[in-house]
Amino acid sequence: MSLTRRDFARTSAITGAGVALAGSVGALATAPNALASYDTDSAEGAADARHGVGYGPLVPDPEGILALPAGFTYRIVTYSGKTKLESGEFTPSNHDGTATFDGPRGTTLLVNNHELKGPRANWKYPVPLTEGLVYDPAAAGGCTVVEIRPDGRVAEWVGIAGTSTNCAGGRTSWGTWLTCEENSDKAGVNGMTKDHGYVFEVDPVDRRANRGPRPLKFFGRYDHEAVVIDPRRGHAYLTEDAAGPNGLFYRWTPPEGFAYGPGKFRELADDAGVLQAPKCFDSGGKYVDDLSRATKTGTVYGVDWVDVPDRDARTTPVRKQFGEGEVTRARKLEGMWWGDGGAYIVSSYAREESPGRHDGQVWFYDPKRRTLTLKVLLGVNPDPSADGAFDGPDNITVSPYGGLVIAEDGEGVQHLFGATDSGRTYPIARNELNIGTEEEPEYSEFAGVTFSPDGRTLFASIQTPGILLAVTGPWKRQKR
Repeated sequence: MSLTRRDFARTSAITGAGVALAGSVGALATAPNALASYDTDSAEGAADARHGVGYGPLVPDPEGILALPAGFTYRIVTYSGKTKLESGEFTPSNHDGTATFDGPRGTTLLVNNHELKGPRANWKYPVPLTEGLVYDPAAAGGCTVVEIRPDGRVAEWVGIAGTSTNCAGGRTSWGTWLTCEENSDKAGVNGMTKDHGYVFEVDPVDRRANRGPRPLKFFGRYDHEAVVIDPRRGHAYLTEDAAGPNGLFYRWTPPEGFAYGPGKFRELADDAGVLQAPKCFDSGGKYVDDLSRATKTGTVYGVDWVDVPDRDARTTPVRKQFGEGEVTRARKLEGMWWGDGGAYIVSSYAREESPGRHDGQVWFYDPKRRTLTLKVLLGVNPDPSADGAFDGPDNITVSPYGGLVIAEDGEGVQHLFGATDSGRTYPIARNELNIGTEEEPEYSEFAGVTFSPDGRTLFASIQTPGILLAVTGPWKRQKR
């Protein structure tokens, strides 16, 4: 049933702030730039920690990799070009989206995306073409599965190969990983032998289930970023990172009677279910063309869903199949995470290609109310080279200790940072690996932020050159 503008306006008037603050994370900021970090090297940062927010100032790393608060340590799990797979080949580069799973015999399993675009010859460490696990032998990307054993030993193997630009993805409730191609090259373009722009399923436990990779075409063909599954209603939600015009946030409704589970997606036809894009409107019933229009946290938009005409984009990219006034767009729709009964959705930044400018938004989609609520809003960072403000959120996870943990993919200094329910922010880590020069330093983005199943370890990657890190320390429940 469609949620009409009139219904939404009436519901908003009745529920008021109760709608605006849906979800346990609450309103994470009250004004643009409200989520700028406190000075991580100041006494103020230590005072915040004493009052229960964060873990104090970051301590520079003598190894020049990861600055952490006092009492925290990190371990390198995989390192592209240094650690090796079971096959003897080097760990692929460009680590990105990641999720963790309980493995057999007390192990922890991670599926790690490798965001490698274009022909294999362009990359020193592509994902190896393991027999039976290859979709397109011309493509460099894919996923590896990392196993951490109780004694600390690590093993790594290929989960899927021959895919392109595996950026983010999403964990399913039945224990698999959905990896997303953020590239929609067709066969014959950039040396590809098959069409790209799809979602693939990877099973971290059952290696046999990954043989003969099949694209899940019913999710559509476009520059996919992330995906989450609503375990109660069965919908899948997907983000698209694209511009000219800006990308879209999608909902896929499974066919009637479909039951989720390992291997079940392979049984569906390419056109199974219904793929839709959002059309948002404010509490006054006014259509909203782009999510960058929102300038205050707590802003709530109602959402209707519009069918995608041609999900496989045979002649026209999906986002271009809609005319003016038909859908709501956003720039750089990136990471997503399911939690608190809904989907947290990141728009990394907005500039000239959007109606409004910002350096990051996090929205919460409530499927029950069919509303989007702006939870995080970062104003444009005036000096990205200075350590202090946060910008360019990308991968995101809901923390078992309250609030959110966000990976920065902005300009200049790069952090992992947390945000409490009431909007206090705090640094968790800073990338100190300079891949530029002393005169012009450059720091790669963080990616793949996720907690271990027991909540004791925070995993994240430095994308370039590709380092998967495990962070442990005195985690604690964050106060509001």
